[in-house]
Amino acid sequence: MECRDLGKKAGFVEGARYMVLAGNPNVGKSALFNALTGLYADVSNFPGTTVNMCHGRLGKDIIIDTPGIYGISSFTAEEELAAGLILSSHLVINVIDAAHLERDLFLTLHLIDCGVPMLIALNMVDEADLCGLPVDHGLLEDLLGVPVVPTVAVEKKGIIQLVERLPEARPGKIEELLKKRLERLAGLYDISRGEALLLLEGDLPVAEKLGVVPGMERHDLYRHRRERANMIAASVIREETRVDNLASLLGRLTIRPLTGIPILLVVLGAIYLLVGVFFAQTVVQFTEGIIMQGYYEPLVKKLLSGYIDPASPLGVILSGQFGLLTMSVTYLFGLLAPLVLGFFLVISTLEDTGYLPRIAILVDRSVSPLGLNGLAVIPIILGFGCVTMASITTRLLHSDRERLIAIFLLALAVPCSAQLALVTAVLAGLGPYYLILFILIILSVMVAAGTVLSRFLPGHSTPLLVDLPPLRLPRLKNVLTKALIRSWDFIKEAFPIFLGGALFLSLLKVTGLLYLLQTLMEPLTVGWLDLPRESAYAFIMGFIRRDFGTAGLLSLPLQPEQQFVALVTLTLFVPCIASVMVIFKERGWRQAIIIWPVILVIAFIVGGTVARLFDLLGGIPGVNKPVVLIGLLLLLLAGLLVLKGRERPV
Repeated sequence: MECRDLGKKAGFVEGARYMVLAGNPNVGKSALFNALTGLYADVSNFPGTTVNMCHGRLGKDIIIDTPGIYGISSFTAEEELAAGLILSSHLVINVIDAAHLERDLFLTLHLIDCGVPMLIALNMVDEADLCGLPVDHGLLEDLLGVPVVPTVAVEKKGIIQLVERLPEARPGKIEELLKKRLERLAGLYDISRGEALLLLEGDLPVAEKLGVVPGMERHDLYRHRRERANMIAASVIREETRVDNLASLLGRLTIRPLTGIPILLVVLGAIYLLVGVFFAQTVVQFTEGIIMQGYYEPLVKKLLSGYIDPASPLGVILSGQFGLLTMSVTYLFGLLAPLVLGFFLVISTLEDTGYLPRIAILVDRSVSPLGLNGLAVIPIILGFGCVTMASITTRLLHSDRERLIAIFLLALAVPCSAQLALVTAVLAGLGPYYLILFILIILSVMVAAGTVLSRFLPGHSTPLLVDLPPLRLPRLKNVLTKALIRSWDFIKEAFPIFLGGALFLSLLKVTGLLYLLQTLMEPLTVGWLDLPRESAYAFIMGFIRRDFGTAGLLSLPLQPEQQFVALVTLTLFVPCIASVMVIFKERGWRQAIIIWPVILVIAFIVGGTVARLFDLLGGIPGVNKPVVLIGLLLLLLAGLLVLKGRERPV
C-alpha cells in the first residue's frame, strides 16, 4: 500500500502532505497519533495494538499510524505494509522509546539509509529519566542529522514543539560510501534510494517488482547498522545510578513462575469478582430486572396494545417472546451492554498496565504443545473481549501455521465478553463444582484441539520474542475511553444483528417453521443432549450470535444439569457471523469452509458426551456428578501429561 491509496478515503486536498508515524512496537505511536490528530486509536501497553494502520488529520495534512515494526524489510505483513507507506510519504515521524534507545535506533538508521525526510519524537523521556537513562537529545540530533524532539505523548508534552519542527524534516546522515552505492543502484533501475536499499538487502517484493535477482548483503548491512546504533546510543545516554522502584520489582515477580502464577491467579480471581459477580449479578439485576423488565417492557406492551393485537403476527413480531421492541432491546441494553462494558474495563486496564506481555512470557512453555508460543496469549485474552477483534490480531503471530491454530482455538473454545458474562452469570447460580467442571472441559477441548493441530500441521512453533514494557499505573481516562469506545462499537455492531435475529425467530414462530425446526432438531437437542425441544431456538440464534443463543437459555425452565450441558455446547458452538466473516477473510474460503462445520461437530459431540455421563452417573445413588467428572478429567489430563513427559524427540 502507498500513501496515495489512502488519498480518496482520507479526503486528500492539493498541497497536503502525507506524514507517517513509524516505530518499534510499544513506543507510543498511537498515543502520539491521538495527541496530533485529536482522534482515538487504541493506546495499550503491549506490543501489536496497531495491527492495521489508521489515519487522521493535522490541519490539511494526513497522518498515518502504522503497525509496530523493527525494520522495513518485508519479513512480516506489518513491515511490508509500513514500508510501502513510509517510502511513499512526504515525511516520517520516527517514534523512539527513550528508555530503549539502543534497540529503537536500528529502525531509525534504517529509515535514514532510505533517504526519507524525517524527524524523531523521542518519546517516554520521563521513564528514561526514572530509569537513570537520560538522553542528550541535542547530541542525538547532531549525530543523526535530523530534528529530535523530546515528548511524553500520553501527557501531550512536547507535541506543540514537534508540530513546530515539522517543516525541518530532512534526510539524516548516511555514510558516504553507502549513499553512493544506493544512488548508483537507484539510477540504474530508476527507483528511489529506499527501494535501492531494500533491493540490496534482498527484499523479495522489491526484487519481484523489478524482475531482478535480490541482493545478498542483508547480513553485512544489518550488522553494521546495529554497530552504529550501539555506538550512537552509548554516546548520548548519560547513564546514572538506577534505583529499582516498586514497579520494576513487581514486574520481575510477574514473570517468575513461583511468584507469577499466584499473581496471575489473584488477577483472574479479581476479574471474576468484578465481571462475574458485580457486573453479571448486581449491575445486571438492576439494568435488566428493574429497568428493562420492570419498566421498559410493560410500557412498550401497554403502548402497543392500544393499536395492535398482541396475538396478531405483527404483535408477536414487535412484543412477543422474541419481540423486536422487547426481548432484543432488553437483552442488548439491559443484559449485554453492562457486561461488555465491565469486561472491556478489565481488558483495557490489563493492557494499560503492561501486564499482558508478562502473561505471554509466563505461559510460553505451557502453550508450546499447542504449536503456539506465549505471544498467542494476547489474541486469546483479547478473544474474551471480542473473538472477531482477536481473530484479526492473530496477524501478530509469526507463522501462518500459528495463525491457523490460534484462529481455530479462538473460534472453538474462547467465548467473547458478552457470552462469557452470560456464562459466568449462569455458572454463578449452579455453584463452584459446575464452574470448575466447565473450566476443565473447555480447557481440555482447547488442549486436545491444539495438540491435534500441532501434531498434523507441518512446521513448528517459533520462539517467543516480545518487548517487555515496564509496569505502569493505568491511566483512568485512557481506560475509560477505550472501554466506552469498544462497548459502543459492540452495541453498534450487535444492534442490527440482534434485531435481525429476533425478527428471524419471530417469523419462524409466526409461520410455524420454528416448530418444524424444533422437530427436526429433536434427535440432537432431545435425544443426544437431553434438553427440551424448545432449546432448539437457542441453537438457531447461536448461528447468528453465540451470546444471543446463550442468553436464550435464561428464559428456558432447565434443570441444573441441562443448563450445564447447553452451556458447554453453546460455548463450543460456531462463533458469531462477524467472526465467521473474519475467518473467511483471514484464512480464505477453503480453510474456513472446513473450520466452521468441524467446530459445530465438536460442540455437539462434547455436549452430548457430558449429557451421557450425567445419565450414567445418575444411576449411582449418592454420587455428586460434577465432582466425579472433575476427578475423571483431572486423571485424564494427568495421564496426558505423563505420556507427554515420556515422549523423546526423534
